[in-house]
Amino acid sequence: MGSEWVGHRPHPALHGLVAAATGYRQEGLAPGLHRGLPSSTLTFVVTLDDPLEMAAHPDPGQAPGSYAGLVGGLHTAPALIRHPGRQAGVQLALTPLGARRLLGVPAGALASLDCPVGDVLGADGVELIERFRAAAGWPARFAVLEEVLLRRVRPDSAPAPEVTEAWRLTVASGGRLRVAEIARRVGWSERHLLSRFRAETGLAPKEAARVARFSRARRALQARAGAGQALDLAGLAAAGGFADQAHLTREWRALTGLPPSRWLAEEFGYVQDGRSPVSTI
Repeated sequence: MGSEWVGHRPHPALHGLVAAATGYRQEGLAPGLHRGLPSSTLTFVVTLDDPLEMAAHPDPGQAPGSYAGLVGGLHTAPALIRHPGRQAGVQLALTPLGARRLLGVPAGALASLDCPVGDVLGADGVELIERFRAAAGWPARFAVLEEVLLRRVRPDSAPAPEVTEAWRLTVASGGRLRVAEIARRVGWSERHLLSRFRAETGLAPKEAARVARFSRARRALQARAGAGQALDLAGLAAAGGFADQAHLTREWRALTGLPPSRWLAEEFGYVQDGRSPVSTI
């Protein structure tokens, strides 16, 4: 199997909007299905060669489809991506609180959906895909992405500061803070927090906590597997704020469709370096 991973530090003007940018090319995989997992960031993918074939979306009501470029909202169920044994493109991790400024809509408008880049960005999206695919080499490709995205930044569009703080507390605590405590800290009732938080991010506060807790545990499991260490699921559960190993396994099944060990066995070709190009659709 051949793999190429190219990390890129986003332009300073995209700080708070684009959390990470990675170019990828993989060849020699066994054709099959790859799971796109819930995470605390929206996914923005532009492909180089083969389109992204979505066999199933987080929202079961959305029909399978083929995408040259895709924007995926926050979700709590896995997506299924069909691949022919190769994949190439770039993935950006977009912050949900930056969606208004970059995409022109709140992340809540994209909840559990996978949308063509052109549908979200309009003519900018069409231009981005065409120029990205025509660019020669990773520096030129990242330059195209940033040129188009920078012209879309709206400095005067931002979520309510209470939502921003509630999201920060949720992620920083790894999902351990109770919703009542977060509501108290931001000065809102739980009901008002639920309404405003979900409208802005696409997740309810408890759902965001689940995803934050799972994301931290997933990264730790990938790191252990990549380093050849014992998985120690009981220890992983204790360190991640789960009640016990059984709780960890139940959550893993709910969010990925598989128990941890089986997920790792099926996805190891993607996660052995501790990274995955399209694991967070």
